[in-house]
Amino acid sequence: METLIIAGLGNPGPQYQWTRHNAGFLFLDRLAHLEGLALTRKQFGGLTAEWERKGKRLVLLKPQTFMNLSGRSVIPALQFYKLKPEQLVVVHDEIDLPLGTARLKQGGGHGGQNGLRSIMEQLGRGDFLRLRLGTGRPLHGDVSSHVLSPFAPAEMEQFARVLDGALEMLETALDEGVPKAMSLYNNRNFLEG
Repeated sequence: METLIIAGLGNPGPQYQWTRHNAGFLFLDRLAHLEGLALTRKQFGGLTAEWERKGKRLVLLKPQTFMNLSGRSVIPALQFYKLKPEQLVVVHDEIDLPLGTARLKQGGGHGGQNGLRSIMEQLGRGDFLRLRLGTGRPLHGDVSSHVLSPFAPAEMEQFARVLDGALEMLETALDEGVPKAMSLYNNRNFLEG
């Protein structure tokens, strides 16, 4: 059975729970809720659950290391399962995408995202799949206070629709391949219709 790790990035602790930077955690929480999974097993410096889906074993991982040390959780998980970077999907917030959008991206740089930076430093490369959840840039002020601030209630309602759309996107990528999922979803705004 093929194994993949789906790592959702965020910061542990209740003060960060509903922040933009926790988009990856929120995604895995939504997936776990819909599939009836408990993301509670403590492994690899994170919380894990296994999701068996259509002949694939998907290891869901929420690193509890804080965002800028995400690699300290993700790399031991890859090593434990003897997986290659191509068998890793990292779900994270993306300020360069507007709220309402999500994009799949194969490889690339870290774009200033500290969780990706940590994983890439530990892995020595960046050729893993990313599921980027748009949170938008601040109009004014500094980026770190923006990503660490909670979604406003109206934004959270919108972001819930993004999470459901991103879950469809992931399922399409798993079932029909990444190129098909990218062509169907990468230019979609989940808040429209």
